[in-house]
Amino acid sequence: MTTKLLNDDVAGQVRDVFQGLQEPVEVFFFGAKENCVYCDDTRQLVEEIVELSDLLGMQIFDLEENAETARQYNVDKVPGLVLLGRDGEQLLDYGIRYAGIPSGHEFSSLINDLVLVSGRDSGLDQETRQILAGLNEPVLLQVYVTPT
Repeated sequence: MTTKLLNDDVAGQVRDVFQGLQEPVEVFFFGAKENCVYCDDTRQLVEEIVELSDLLGMQIFDLEENAETARQYNVDKVPGLVLLGRDGEQLLDYGIRYAGIPSGHEFSSLINDLVLVSGRDSGLDQETRQILAGLNEPVLLQVYVTPT
């Protein structure tokens, strides 16, 4: 039997946070059979998270075998996660991606992002929304975190 990554206390806290989920969310996991140190742990972590709410689902992809899907969602690193809103059969892409295992501080960011996607609202104030609406071309915003 595989040891759980989320202990009962953490799982309970996350379950409590997930009481605020409003709409379904789908997590796409991208892994690889070789040269992916954290793929197994990341997959297990996401599986444990999605088990905590009926509004969460997960699909598993291989970066090479499902290259077209990876390109569609701009995933080029493993482990990779894509957070999508689900409206029936339609998937709503808010551009949220994770590369690497979301552990440590990134774990709470992942949980918060799942809640935000479920609410279908970023929480940004009106002034920020107006500034962003004025952008004329795509912007790539990446946040890098290193475990030091």
